[in-house]
Amino acid sequence: MTRPAELAAGGLIAPERIAALDAVAARYAVAVTPAMADLIDAADPDDPIARQFIPDPAELDRRPEEIDDPIGDEPHAAAPGIVHRYPDRALLKLVHVCAVYCRFCFRREMVGPGAKMLTPDEMAAAFAYIRETPAIWEVVITGGDPLVVSPRRIAEAVAGLAAIDHVKVIRWHTRLPVVDPARITPALVDALKAPGKASYVVLHANHARELTPAARAACARLVDAGIPMLSQSVLLKGINDTPEALADLMRALVESRVKPYYLHHGDLAPGTSHLRTTITEGQALMRALRGRVSGLCQPTYVLDIPGGHGKVPIGPGYLCEGVEADSYDVMDYQGAIHRYPPKA
Repeated sequence: MTRPAELAAGGLIAPERIAALDAVAARYAVAVTPAMADLIDAADPDDPIARQFIPDPAELDRRPEEIDDPIGDEPHAAAPGIVHRYPDRALLKLVHVCAVYCRFCFRREMVGPGAKMLTPDEMAAAFAYIRETPAIWEVVITGGDPLVVSPRRIAEAVAGLAAIDHVKVIRWHTRLPVVDPARITPALVDALKAPGKASYVVLHANHARELTPAARAACARLVDAGIPMLSQSVLLKGINDTPEALADLMRALVESRVKPYYLHHGDLAPGTSHLRTTITEGQALMRALRGRVSGLCQPTYVLDIPGGHGKVPIGPGYLCEGVEADSYDVMDYQGAIHRYPPKA
């Protein structure tokens, strides 16, 4: 479903909302897969799946602080499709389309229908840049969603990177195992692997309900093939901004053999303020997780500094200088303060 009229026909929105949402769809791409449509409770105005994928008129409210390129891809564009922000790793933006379009996407000004995969000449230039930059140890393949392309195209990209000796890790960022799990076929899984290279898949999921039996089976196909999985989630108002929702999500990921990696603070993408929390709220949520759920369920809460300055951890602190010389005060997960080392 890519148009509000289709969303209405599918029972996901009321027909009287079509006109207002057409205005949003004219500005930002819309797509909802059958797997996600099946999860949406249209009778619930605060449904956390709907809030992620159904357009909202609030998206046309652009705040002064919001910017088209909030994480600074453009200043670090080194070649077609290449963003080289950190010394030992580079992004390869293979394609600019997705199976679904998240309403909070930080690349929403760059992705959508009509955007295409890199051309053969652009791919050649991207590989040339990576080959000529020996500091690049890891290539993060992103987009758009790179797993929407065919297994043949995926295998071609993997082969190109496998031929570069100093590239040791190939990391794929995707939503596909949750939003279209049937597309995680044996052929696709095989295409991701390269002899002598470590392949990782990082899954984007924001709510425990996304980890359906079909999604868990898709993750199992990857993990059972020897491809480790991590997750990245975005902290989103009305979706996962309670300790219970966040704990449920992280547990569901771990149960699916996906290690929580990053919890992103919402980026300053245009028209997304209605979905952003404050950093203080995010820190309180991370503090609520500490000690209450397994260490396997603890992501790193990060802020991608606007302007392309990179990600930094912004979780709560537990350590401060003690009132005694050569000591610290340490807060435990229940909020009690302890002296380290203790007084004699």
